[in-house]
Amino acid sequence: MEGGKTRDRTPLAAVLAANSISTAGTSLTLIGVPWFVLETTGSAGRAGVVAFCATLPIVVAALIGGPVIDRIGRRRVSIASDTVCGAAIATIPLLHHAGALHFWMLCALMALNGLAHTPGNTARYVLVPDLAEHAGTTLARAASLFDAVSRGARMVGAALAGVLIAFAGAETVLLLDAATFALSALLVAAGVRGIRSAEPSRTAAPVSLRTYRAELREGYAYLLGNRLLLAVVLMVMFMNGTDQGWNAVLLPVHAEGELGGAADLGMLTALFGAGGLTGALLYGAVGHRFSRRTVFTVCVVLCGAPRFGVAALTGTTLPLAVTMALGGIAGGMLNPILTTVTYERVPEELRSRVSGALTAGCELAMPVGGLAAGLLVEGMGATRALLAMGGVYFLATLSPLVFPAWRTMERPEPQVSSPEPCPPRPGPVARTPRSSAS
Repeated sequence: MEGGKTRDRTPLAAVLAANSISTAGTSLTLIGVPWFVLETTGSAGRAGVVAFCATLPIVVAALIGGPVIDRIGRRRVSIASDTVCGAAIATIPLLHHAGALHFWMLCALMALNGLAHTPGNTARYVLVPDLAEHAGTTLARAASLFDAVSRGARMVGAALAGVLIAFAGAETVLLLDAATFALSALLVAAGVRGIRSAEPSRTAAPVSLRTYRAELREGYAYLLGNRLLLAVVLMVMFMNGTDQGWNAVLLPVHAEGELGGAADLGMLTALFGAGGLTGALLYGAVGHRFSRRTVFTVCVVLCGAPRFGVAALTGTTLPLAVTMALGGIAGGMLNPILTTVTYERVPEELRSRVSGALTAGCELAMPVGGLAAGLLVEGMGATRALLAMGGVYFLATLSPLVFPAWRTMERPEPQVSSPEPCPPRPGPVARTPRSSAS
């Protein structure tokens, strides 16, 4: 008991565990699906098409899904999301084993997975502040735990994917991924009970196209009215787009043609994840002593572009492994800063709506990034494709040095009131615009 309230850490622990398992499964997909496409088709262009089909629905779901999450209920959305994703991923190897998997089916199943994936992620993330209060812990500690376990799961999933592909094949990886989604759904179903914010909103206006459009517009209006958040979203959009090209096409092609295959692919991805975890912990320990903007500006330049250049100019694993580990450390310091900045600026009542707008903006270029990488490899070769996309990444990360909005990163801005008749209470708890580089 504290302050007359009973602490219950079970819901927070269930969401942390579910998200870490789901994230590990996503890492399996991130490596398993591109490798599966390269094994079965031998085409980098087709790998890019699959990446496009997988990520375009993610953007669509983020663009329109914010108001829906609160109406259906965050717990229900999380469970349904994982259930659909697990079924879609499991169908791929089962159809392939039966000799019935056509390329359009693979694209459709990955599109379904992408459409269902974002609402579940958003639902779990926006629950964290309320679950932290329910558990009697601070928001900062809960957010750090959420980020840390996600990074650890991403690292383990990547390493496991590389080993499993090498010894058991990409189909086994996809089946294991489906099982992680099922386990995540069960954890949320059993562990997140009695939390008001996890259930459907009782105060929402009756469902209608008019109210839905008003709520959707409210989230985007808030984002467009905050210059720093808008600057962050624009930069992260380009970063995530080129990262998608790297993860879905460029690194798998490079690993297959120049390195040691799937094992090296998994090892490199795991090193980047380990670096990200180290960077997040390092920033949590000492980062608050330094200027946010200075740390962010240095780390964002170092986290991404160097790996594209090293991969293009070397054909061995060691230089790229070192670059990936160091880039991961730099990238690991980004999301804690972005989390803090977002929490300081977004009111509680706009949590899901602004979260959807942030996610949509940050992921807007991802479908184009994967498709462009595949076309560039087919048209000009892997080396030039790496240099071209690395150049785009580098230019995007110069944004904090150029645009004045970034100077406000050091101090919280007054929260803008909701355009609805009832102004929001202060309580900055929206989902962070997250960079996939971190």
